[in-house]
Amino acid sequence: MAVEMAMEPDYMRDPRKHHFSPYMENGGTSIAIAGDDFVMIASDTRLTRGFNILSRNQEKVLRLTPHTMMASSGCWADVLTLSKVLQDRITMYSHEHNESMPTTAVAQMLSTMLYWRRFFPYYVANILAGLDEQGKGVVYHYDPVGHMEQLNFSATGASVAQIQPLLDNQVAALNMKGATPPKMTKDLARQLIHDAFISAAERDINTGDGIIIHTITKEGKTEEMVKLRRD
Repeated sequence: MAVEMAMEPDYMRDPRKHHFSPYMENGGTSIAIAGDDFVMIASDTRLTRGFNILSRNQEKVLRLTPHTMMASSGCWADVLTLSKVLQDRITMYSHEHNESMPTTAVAQMLSTMLYWRRFFPYYVANILAGLDEQGKGVVYHYDPVGHMEQLNFSATGASVAQIQPLLDNQVAALNMKGATPPKMTKDLARQLIHDAFISAAERDINTGDGIIIHTITKEGKTEEMVKLRRD
């Protein structure tokens, strides 16, 4: 018996669990809502690690072109890497073609970039929003390996389980008998985003501190800061 025990591998004699993950979840929630002539995209400003708050003022919405923006949350190291590579490719396109990349082209390129990393994906939840060639607001939702879906509204990140059902109900009038979707205006979109983040901050410690709301129209972009609870 002593000889058999001596020949056992180390992991059988030491029952401790060894775990390693290259990813870290740093929280963050994003929402985008599109209208006929605008799109609104917002994200909270809290960056977390477990029960620790790393930053209360971290912007998570990246300006890509004059009419396109992307909100990303998840592993912040991957967010920074993905945004840098994406911005570099958009800059190369603008130098080669002497024009800004259209929103639809940016959306397809992001899908391709994510799929290229499918065997070791970016641990990032992305929403891309902007105006299409006709000036209509569009929202693109992605999974980590590049599947893309064009929508009129979307939520992603830490509080998506609380926010997405609210948007389904209030924006698309889903799960309500006889209801019709409301006409989406800037005021309504802003109110829905505000209420959704207020509700999420009450239930999820990974969402909070503040919201930065970006509105994109043909005339340009505007930005608004709204405070959330800080505890």
